[in-house]
Amino acid sequence: MRIELFYTPGCQKCANARDGLRAAAEEVIPGVIWRELNALDELDYAVELGVTTLSAIAIDREVAFPSLPTPKQLRQALRRRVTKTV
Repeated sequence: MRIELFYTPGCQKCANARDGLRAAAEEVIPGVIWRELNALDELDYAVELGVTTLSAIAIDREVAFPSLPTPKQLRQALRRRVTKTV
């Protein structure tokens, strides 16, 4: 599973949330691929996925959160995805 955090440079909210979100993802999905993408550098890719607001999180190339979730919300979304694939 791949999780991508789209952010803008200098976003303090993103910086504060990043570690907690990554830890939550790794708790549910050991070995998860975690990518942090500067939306300005990856604009074409962000548009391709449908990112319309920042900060956003995509899971497996699908925008799952158009704004930053809490770690609890991310864990819940990942658990739902895992149970769907089992």
